[in-house]
Amino acid sequence: MPKTDFRITSAFGRGERLDVFLSHQIRVFTRSQFQRFIDKERVWVNGALKKPSYKLRDGDRVEADVEIPEPAEMEAENIPLHILYADAHIVVIDKATGMIVHPGAGASRGTLAHALLYHFPEMRSIGSAERPGIVHRLDKETSGVMVIARSQQAYFDLKAQFKKREVKKIYLGLAWGRMPGPDGIMDWPIGRHFKHGQRMSIKTRSPRVAETRYRVLREFKDASLLEIHPLTGRTHQIRVHLSASGHPLIGDGRYGSRKSRRGSKRLFLHAHRLGFRHPETAAWIEFCSPLPDDLSAILTSLE
Repeated sequence: MPKTDFRITSAFGRGERLDVFLSHQIRVFTRSQFQRFIDKERVWVNGALKKPSYKLRDGDRVEADVEIPEPAEMEAENIPLHILYADAHIVVIDKATGMIVHPGAGASRGTLAHALLYHFPEMRSIGSAERPGIVHRLDKETSGVMVIARSQQAYFDLKAQFKKREVKKIYLGLAWGRMPGPDGIMDWPIGRHFKHGQRMSIKTRSPRVAETRYRVLREFKDASLLEIHPLTGRTHQIRVHLSASGHPLIGDGRYGSRKSRRGSKRLFLHAHRLGFRHPETAAWIEFCSPLPDDLSAILTSLE
């Protein structure tokens, strides 16, 4: 049974609106649906009724009397995948831009998870029902290398490697403007925006450690091609850090500026290289995906 009661801490929910918090934690319902639940007196904070706009505090206990439907079994879908490598324990793919990794609000079909069940039916029993074999994710617009677990052993081993920050992740991104130096570190803590809970931000009441390193590969008149190494794995970390630095990624519709969105039909961020220990042999392996044609064309247009 999905969790319907929560204890608020400084790192979990503090400062968020009650309705926003619940819509993030119980994703089968929208924020407006939770507002109706709250109005119908089906949500309590410390045993008392609160308004949807109530700002959560340290130590609050949130309870929701909502009946969560059991998820229907996910159907396999014959969606083509660019498979870079596969063995009995792992599958490495080159994810295309536009593909959502797993089902969520507004995405019940056509995800990478649906495609994996078609190509690798045994993954249905690996991990969670809605995220079969998935140990990390890329944003919908971000393309590039991903590893998926094909065995239970690989699932837990890879999850542990990501948690311990042992996985090597290298991205290519085109940032607006010129960076202050040839390389650098961005280490602002990140959490949900203190007013706009759907966005991540350095302006947050629930900060979590985040560190992103970068190196300038090429400079153009109004942009810089970067090699980006996120040492932590916070949601939208690269996009938030670069936006906070004053150099948002080209084409970033959520965290970019009007100028940085011009001239690109999608986010210029590509997971270029991924390295990790093989969960069976413990040998270090790396996989690389070249920059896609649409992003290469943007660089050509800048030359």
